[in-house]
Amino acid sequence: MRILLVDNEDKIRIGLRSFIEKILADSIIEEANGVQSGLVKIAEFNPEVVFLDVEMDDGTGFDLLKQVNAPTFQLIFTTAFNQYALQAIKFSALDYLMKPIDPIELAASLNKASQQISQRNLHRQLEVLMEQISSKPSLDKQIVLRDMQTTYFLKLGDIQYCLAEGSYTQVFIQNSDPILVSKNLHAHEELFSPYGFIRTHHSHLVNPAYIKLYDRKTENLVLTSGHTIPVSQRKRDWVIEYLEKR
Repeated sequence: MRILLVDNEDKIRIGLRSFIEKILADSIIEEANGVQSGLVKIAEFNPEVVFLDVEMDDGTGFDLLKQVNAPTFQLIFTTAFNQYALQAIKFSALDYLMKPIDPIELAASLNKASQQISQRNLHRQLEVLMEQISSKPSLDKQIVLRDMQTTYFLKLGDIQYCLAEGSYTQVFIQNSDPILVSKNLHAHEELFSPYGFIRTHHSHLVNPAYIKLYDRKTENLVLTSGHTIPVSQRKRDWVIEYLEKR
């Protein structure tokens, strides 16, 4: 596997190279220390996988991606904690590793990348990423969701509600079949709450745009689709107050 490491910190690249060579002994690894050198290496080396730092001396990983035409590599971001960047990365369903990099997580990312090398979704995922980092929160934005076999590009506003299914989440979409996503409900709550989604119950996360009414007898929300959403006793007063202020 041809792997490119783009990071301005020498020690990070050295550590990554060492870990990768232990995991994939036959890998071919090249390095770059910034945006401009990374662009040169991508053109010359034609990597299958790129590990890309978010913040570098001559720009960001996002700056680099804006200048790559029709990328064909698998992309794995490497980043210290940056909530804004992570939110955008998660929305586009791109892979990432937090620094300092854990060898076990690295091995999982490499395995995932090797399985997805033949896929050609990166260009569309990058469109979602760039939209996320360049504009204010809006239900018109796209999000990328995956089930076991398919990658979906959806408008956030088309998501009616999410239902916890253990460590998975069933996402209910307007005029479409639900999608079973391999992330728990808390992960979706972190992504969707800045866009107005509300947690009404330990198992339900709802887009308020689809709430038709609150039934005080059953203590359920009724959506425009006809679905009923439970409201927990702990959340009831807060939900009623929220709906009255809409």
